[in-house]
Amino acid sequence: MKFKLSQTGAFEAEFEYGKIEISSNTELGFRPVQLLVSSLAGCSGGLLKKVLEKKRITFDSIEIETDIERNEKEANKVTKIALHFIVYGINLNLTQVQKSLDLAVKNCAMIHSVNSAIEVVETIEVREQ
Repeated sequence: MKFKLSQTGAFEAEFEYGKIEISSNTELGFRPVQLLVSSLAGCSGGLLKKVLEKKRITFDSIEIETDIERNEKEANKVTKIALHFIVYGINLNLTQVQKSLDLAVKNCAMIHSVNSAIEVVETIEVREQ
């Protein structure tokens, strides 16, 4: 990966899918903390989808709500990220869905990459749609 300071003041990079702009100014690009949380949600959410499909658990959609805690005394360091998964479908078994999440998290490279520095907490619920 290669990042370059653009004329706007944001760092940008080109990827297969498109260009990404990163800045602490939300008018210029994605904030680094947004990308951090997005990588955890995207990795674990994608794996949860894959596990549910492999287990042939029928679902309609998945939402992930996130919350972060930061320590202002330590450069506003991220100390905790909570990921709350909501799986929508008919007659979903919470125990099966929880086991699927456990397996997804166990195999999520992004969560394992930050595990020693940031507390990551995953919760899940099922809802009828």
